[in-house]
Amino acid sequence: MSKDKSSGRHGQDSTADDRSAKDTHYATLRRAHRDAKRERGEIPTPAPQKRKKAGADDWKPPELAPDQVFLYGLHTVRAALSNPQRKNIKLSTTQNALVRLELGPADQLGIPVEIVSPQDIDKVLGPEAIHQGVMLETRPLPVRRLEALKDSPLLLVLDQVTDPHNVGAIMRSAVAFDAGAVITTQRHSPTESGVMAKSASGALELIPYIQITNLADALGELHRLGFTTIGLDSEGPAPLEGTFSGDKIALVLGSEGKGLRQKTRETVSALARLDMPGAIKSLNVSNAAAIALYATRSYLKS
Repeated sequence: MSKDKSSGRHGQDSTADDRSAKDTHYATLRRAHRDAKRERGEIPTPAPQKRKKAGADDWKPPELAPDQVFLYGLHTVRAALSNPQRKNIKLSTTQNALVRLELGPADQLGIPVEIVSPQDIDKVLGPEAIHQGVMLETRPLPVRRLEALKDSPLLLVLDQVTDPHNVGAIMRSAVAFDAGAVITTQRHSPTESGVMAKSASGALELIPYIQITNLADALGELHRLGFTTIGLDSEGPAPLEGTFSGDKIALVLGSEGKGLRQKTRETVSALARLDMPGAIKSLNVSNAAAIALYATRSYLKS
């Protein structure tokens, strides 16, 4: 009798172990699938406040040199390492993240590779950065001139859009609709950074991000290059679809709160609105950019 009970317990333990292993396997697959979608920008990353870590209140960002940029996140770093225009300095990564980057032998990357802990990266980026165990020290991308964009039929111009998350999301949409560049001001606009690159989810490596000194002068140069510049304004006199003209369009979007500045409104070729039949008549600037890019690309194809 005792032997039978013992055998029964052993069988139950084996079944439980099998179930536990199976559950762990499926949990790993689900996590990998979710991480892949997040890296592609198909689902949002968790809000920072939901990932509060010990030491977040005490962390102070390190002082960076003017030409020093830290990029992070698997998709962002993978894209930067694949960009021949990048001058990369050093890759800091956990052993697990190095495997997930799928870059091949570390000694063939052409830059130093340092195996670190997640806490080591936290010390540089801060406890709230969702770095996925990888950080790349690099240099800013080469400066591009407006003249180089004369053959691009579609450009996006930002009038003091300050939030790097919004600029990153706008870059992603600009790449999706094959815009030639994202143009913005040097003041009151984010510089190239890890936050912006992470929000762009690889798009920073695929489209020129041009910062100019004077927006009105830049719009004038775009006019000389043959562009029709259309400023988006919620109270614009005509719908965007009825404002298009010519075969080269530069869309101009204003800041998150104030919209287009008065000088910009006076300089663009035309002002236009996005017609929205619902109760809400304004959108986040990154959402408005995506809709305007779709409408403009449809016009240019017709």
